Amino acid sequence: MKVLLLTGLGALFSAYYWDDNFEPARLQGARVLLTGAAGGAGVGEELAYHYARLGSHLVLTAQAEALLQKVVGNCRKLGAPNVFYIAADMASPEAPERVVQFALDKLGEGGAWSLDPYPSTCVLGPRPSGRPRLCPVTRRRPLQVNFLSYVQLTKLALPSLTDSKGSLVVVSTLLGRVPVSFSTPYSAAKFALDSFFGSLRRELDVQDVNVAITMCVLGLWDPASTVEGVRGVMRAKASPGPKAALAVIRGGATRASCVFYPWRLHLLCLLRGWLPHPRAWFIRQDLNISAVAA
Repeated sequence: MKVLLLTGLGALFSAYYWDDNFEPARLQGARVLLTGAAGGAGVGEELAYHYARLGSHLVLTAQAEALLQKVVGNCRKLGAPNVFYIAADMASPEAPERVVQFALDKLGEGGAWSLDPYPSTCVLGPRPSGRPRLCPVTRRRPLQVNFLSYVQLTKLALPSLTDSKGSLVVVSTLLGRVPVSFSTPYSAAKFALDSFFGSLRRELDVQDVNVAITMCVLGLWDPASTVEGVRGVMRAKASPGPKAALAVIRGGATRASCVFYPWRLHLLCLLRGWLPHPRAWFIRQDLNISAVAA
């Protein structure tokens, strides 16, 4: 019976991940607003390069203007027909409105919107006493950057996306599905993010609004700054950034409801409800407690 069950689950996962109707040519000429497009800590830069190779029109935004200009130059070399940029810090409540208006002015109505305002991995170490150092969840910046800015961007972009039957691609992390040690404020914001877009998807569905929402659940990826930040603490192997970015683009282009990269994150999320104790064991195996305590 166990063998049959495992075989059936394996077949379901294989069918789910092999069912692929991604057509890269459909992204040629697409209009894309990409937030978090520079900074080296997330997949935003890799997303920009993939979209550029596919011939999409781009509006890029990030906090660091110098890094953003470098990414814009690389995108033009890779063949993007139009690339515009605006430097903005999503920790500021005024930034989303300025960014969306800039995108509408440059690209016009419609398009795809990839939301990743401040891609980063936050690992909070202990105090000298050995007790975890927990940032208060009530601090404004983690919530503004990792949740409220997404909500603001969505509210501003939704009328245009409704008219064009566009799509929202929301980049999140495993910490928005499975709580992990030493990540309280970040995880709280990401859980709120998952709930918000899940509810919004249901609301759009019952109103027959044809706007796709793709939630992307990503694990640890391999920029040097990210890997160095968790060195000795996390045992999980980092995934290649370009492959993670391609998985995001593939999911958005096919209007998938959710993307998991690497695929094993999907299994871990399922274990959360089915087998909570083994899930906790798996998470603990990826965390080097002795290194954190040191």
